[in-house]
Amino acid sequence: MIDTSFDGLKSFLAVAELHSFTAAAARLGVTTTAVSKAVKLLELRHDVVLFQRTTRHVALTEAGASLAASLRGAVEQVEASFEALHATRGRPTGTLRLTMPRALGALLILPLSVRYRLACPDVALDISLDDSAVDLVAAGFDAGIRLGQAVAQDMVAVRLTPELRWSVVGAPAYFAHAGRPGTPEDLTRHDTIGYRFLASGALHRWAFQRDGHTFQVETAGKLVANDTGLIRSFALAGLGLAYLPDMEVGADIAAGHLERVVQAFVPSTSGLFLYFPVRTQQQPKLRAFIDTAVAEAAALSSPALFSE
Repeated sequence: MIDTSFDGLKSFLAVAELHSFTAAAARLGVTTTAVSKAVKLLELRHDVVLFQRTTRHVALTEAGASLAASLRGAVEQVEASFEALHATRGRPTGTLRLTMPRALGALLILPLSVRYRLACPDVALDISLDDSAVDLVAAGFDAGIRLGQAVAQDMVAVRLTPELRWSVVGAPAYFAHAGRPGTPEDLTRHDTIGYRFLASGALHRWAFQRDGHTFQVETAGKLVANDTGLIRSFALAGLGLAYLPDMEVGADIAAGHLERVVQAFVPSTSGLFLYFPVRTQQQPKLRAFIDTAVAEAAALSSPALFSE
């Protein structure tokens, strides 16, 4: 098998260019003996003589000249590649892969993307909307956005929003024919629109609080979807009650298209966080996105951001 290691090539090319072991050693910052030894080992490894040496001159053999000519272009390409690498060091480049929940993530990522693309035009954004839990490292993502309780403890987390308020909502047309529930338990007698988690297939249980205690109500609606945007549309159409974050339905409530019920019993949840492995945060493309997220959160009057 041919030995394709690069040992000795740098010394060989320096001697070939300068026609001197001493000059090559000076350029490389090593001893003449080290250069001579490197070239000798290269010759022995490939069983070929690369230089004719006299006391006054160093000249390439035919084989050496052929090798130098072949390698010179390749070496120039390698050097150009490293020069390009050093030129981009500290400047955000490449592709930033992000994962986030479909509805809430989509609401946040638009203003974030606008800011980020203006600041980092050389970075491509690759965004995956997925409501299931995602292992960033295993799935090849640089960072994610999730509710705080869904972020693994070994991740660095940066708060993007305050605690999220949730509401049970329905359209005025629905309440006109079905009435309004007064307690969470009354929901079992109403048409409800359920959310099914895509990865596990489990149904979202509606959580409530009373006297400091949390409890869940299992609704038995005839409509189930795995997309909160579709659930919102069903609720607007008067097809039943939905349990959704105010971040998604706040404008509909303000406009009177949806109305809250049993609101005194609905707890808030942790807000949304940007999270990432600690060892990756110094990548220029991710560092710039973190800074952009912090600035955007501040613009939205979020609480102070922090890491955990």
